[in-house]
Amino acid sequence: MSVTATCVKRAFKYRFYPTDAQAAELSRTFGCVRKVYNLALAARTEAWARQERVNYNATSAMLTAWKKTEELAFLNEVSSVPLQQTLRHLQTAFTNFFGRRAKYPRFKSRKKSRRSAEYTTSGFRFRDGEVTLAKMTEPLDIVWSRPLPCGAKPSTVTVSQDPAGRWFVSLLCDDPSVQPLPATESAVGIDVGLDHLLILSTGEKITNPQHERRDRLRLAKAQRKLSRKAKGDGANRTKARRKVAKIRARIADRRRDLLHKLTTRLVRENQTLVIEDLTVRNMVKNHTLARAISDASWRDFRSMLEYKAAWYGREVIAVDRFFPSSKMCSHCGALQDKMPLNVRTWTCACGTTHDRDVNAAINLLAAGRAVAAWGAGVRPQRSSPGGQSAMKQEVSRREP
Repeated sequence: MSVTATCVKRAFKYRFYPTDAQAAELSRTFGCVRKVYNLALAARTEAWARQERVNYNATSAMLTAWKKTEELAFLNEVSSVPLQQTLRHLQTAFTNFFGRRAKYPRFKSRKKSRRSAEYTTSGFRFRDGEVTLAKMTEPLDIVWSRPLPCGAKPSTVTVSQDPAGRWFVSLLCDDPSVQPLPATESAVGIDVGLDHLLILSTGEKITNPQHERRDRLRLAKAQRKLSRKAKGDGANRTKARRKVAKIRARIADRRRDLLHKLTTRLVRENQTLVIEDLTVRNMVKNHTLARAISDASWRDFRSMLEYKAAWYGREVIAVDRFFPSSKMCSHCGALQDKMPLNVRTWTCACGTTHDRDVNAAINLLAAGRAVAAWGAGVRPQRSSPGGQSAMKQEVSRREP
């Protein structure tokens, strides 16, 4: 998330309960947004095959022409703001594709894609703590679980419905309360695991609650019932699918809540946080550990840690994944030849007995401090074609 010199753009997400008329209007809007996105993507793909470039302005002109046709006249029944916004989102997707930051954009599916619509300031009214969207006469019935920043005026409102059928509204505001915290000398190395979610260089171990495993039986039972329903859009299959989605949403909510609490605490307590640069997408290819790794959600943990560090003026250092944090003695620096996963404690030749995970966290902290001081060279280079170093540290810090 970007950080400005004065304040941070922050999204505040709330649950709301639409009336029948509002739900119908939003459902129509979601369908039109998906339709326009797919039409624009098809047009740009065909133009790309002809070696032509089509930008946002061209697709916006296409949208105007589509609305005048008899086949697509229903696009006039919903607010034009979310339709324009989806074209901007498509432009961003192509920009990321050409910048080699993402894959080629894919078409939106009616059943699998996220149901959402984004409104800019011309598409909603925020007055007296109430949000009223375009084409609606009544404000949304929002559950204000936490207050917006004092004097905040949303610049963007995003309405969405998750697979469990819950409705959410996200308000993007400037949050002046997010300011850099006072600098501190404390630093911590963080090693992630499966038995323990996090192991800190201080010796603290944070238990992995294994949210998915706790609801695995309920989820399996609901999935079996879903598999027995006739495929299609029948009411019974929709009801069974919704039950599966509710269980998954419960798991995801608890996992996200825990990660937010842990990352906020770590960022507030430490100036420097050192983690390992893991490639989770490759690790989940191990079918034995894929389920446990996905449940631990290491990628989300790192993402939260980095953007909160940017908010509060902290520093996150990612040490290269090839750094032998588990095999190196944190006392004398000796490197062991092998360290199988089933070895949880080991004794070095110097006589020091190590807890495998705590030792790894201590070594990560030392490597991170070396990166901060000298940039590299925290371990000898491994032999590789071309003589390239295996070390690649990434430092994420708040811009001055």
